[in-house]
Amino acid sequence: MTGQEGESIAVSFLVQNGYKIVEQNFKCALGEIDLIAWEGETLVFIEVKARSSALFGGPEAAVGFRKQEKINRVALMYLQQKKRTETPCRFDVVGIVKTKEETTITLFRNAFDGMLFAL
Repeated sequence: MTGQEGESIAVSFLVQNGYKIVEQNFKCALGEIDLIAWEGETLVFIEVKARSSALFGGPEAAVGFRKQEKINRVALMYLQQKKRTETPCRFDVVGIVKTKEETTITLFRNAFDGMLFAL
């Protein structure tokens, strides 16, 4: 499964669950965030991890400390660029396992603490 296919599945799932997608693949010099969305009054930075098998653990396991730190730094850059530094936000992870038989989507709300690393 391609990353684009996983993100497309995640977007559909998130929209069905009340998220309003505002950015896809936000990029800056520090890295990339897959999806940025509003859920109510909260701005959510979303990492999408997709796999064709859960044989080596769920896809969310690939969002380790280094990846969290990178996402955090990109999120801070985004908030500064958009002048939204006072906006409540959080970090979610969408894990997708798509096999021939089924597609399983798991949403991890508030998957990790962010805003700990200043630019």
